[in-house]
Amino acid sequence: MTEQFQALAQGNDAPPGPRFRLEGLMEAAVITGDADEGTLRALVAELHESIMGDTIEALLGENWARWHPFPQIPAFSHRAPVSPSTSD
Repeated sequence: MTEQFQALAQGNDAPPGPRFRLEGLMEAAVITGDADEGTLRALVAELHESIMGDTIEALLGENWARWHPFPQIPAFSHRAPVSPSTSD
């Protein structure tokens, strides 16, 4: 997860495969009782803030978990700067 957030913070793309793998491992840890959902969500939020420089809430709003239910990790690249190529 650290590598994913670091790549996104640097403006690079992050391949979805490692994120999906981690989401599966997080879900398995909850199912087996090795971790609880709240602890893992807090870890994701902590890493996001320390690497991306802002909270998930600041980026996606207070209800972000409603749109990204556990075990989804909200990892998005920055929008590309786009400018019109025509006067239309």
